[in-house]
Amino acid sequence: MSTVKRLWLHAVLFLATVATTFGSFVYQFTSPTQPWADRALDAGLFSFCAMLILGAHEMGHYVMARRHGVDSSLPYFIPLPLGFGTMGAVIRLRGKIPSRNALVDIGAAGPLAGLLIAIPLLVVGLGLCRVGDAPSPPPFFPGTTSLWVLVPRWIELLRGAAFAPDPTAEFFGHNLLTWGLQYLVHGPLPSGKDLFVHPVFLAAWFGMVVTMLNLMPIGQLDAGHLTFAWFGPRAVTIGKVMSAVLVGLIVFFSATWIVWFLVTRKVVGYTHPEVSHPDQPLSAGRKVVCAVCFVFFALTLMPVVVSL
Repeated sequence: MSTVKRLWLHAVLFLATVATTFGSFVYQFTSPTQPWADRALDAGLFSFCAMLILGAHEMGHYVMARRHGVDSSLPYFIPLPLGFGTMGAVIRLRGKIPSRNALVDIGAAGPLAGLLIAIPLLVVGLGLCRVGDAPSPPPFFPGTTSLWVLVPRWIELLRGAAFAPDPTAEFFGHNLLTWGLQYLVHGPLPSGKDLFVHPVFLAAWFGMVVTMLNLMPIGQLDAGHLTFAWFGPRAVTIGKVMSAVLVGLIVFFSATWIVWFLVTRKVVGYTHPEVSHPDQPLSAGRKVVCAVCFVFFALTLMPVVVSL
């Protein structure tokens, strides 16, 4: 594919993702009774912030790949007219990564660059969130959408029990980072109160979800690069242990993790291609970078992403 055609493809995908993030927000997170100008402003804020975080993430990979002489494409944004309007973005590495140190630099630059944008936006978004009366959130453990809860319900339905829907508000999952920052911005919330999300907060929260998924130490995900660079072939075992953790999340927290479990098992896999110079050891500084990324994985992990 020629350079001009590739640039057009990148531009078209970028604009399409701007449109789908904007449209999905308008459709799912605004009310038809709101003035159109207010709905468009909120959707524009969400789309801008979400694209900024995704763009920073992928450009972090791109810049580091180029710095190490690895041929790399510009980001391919992935539009999706469902959910939050996008499946994220990817870059294509067309050359072999030269060393373990380069692998860490390229793998870690994406999530760290994304977090560099997402965390300040999260703080701003929390400050813009309105505190108001809200129903009690569903129980955290076991999650209301976990197999632990759903399977007995399905059995009862098969036995002829009546289905009684219990509509409640939609709750966006917390992690240690959002909990801590919420406490710093709003303090402890009184009983019966909760935050009503602002578009900036929702975009930053979505960025946290994308970062969390990429920081799972499996195969060729971002953190999979890091574990392979540090531990070599033992990274396969680490990836399988992470898959077992995903099974636990499915059973006890949310069955929606089945999707990511299948993606990592069947598409991503556990193996990782070797670097050009595997004999070059990983530097102490790169091990610190790996450790920082693993800490951020723990801080961004959401056992229940969305609950009802």
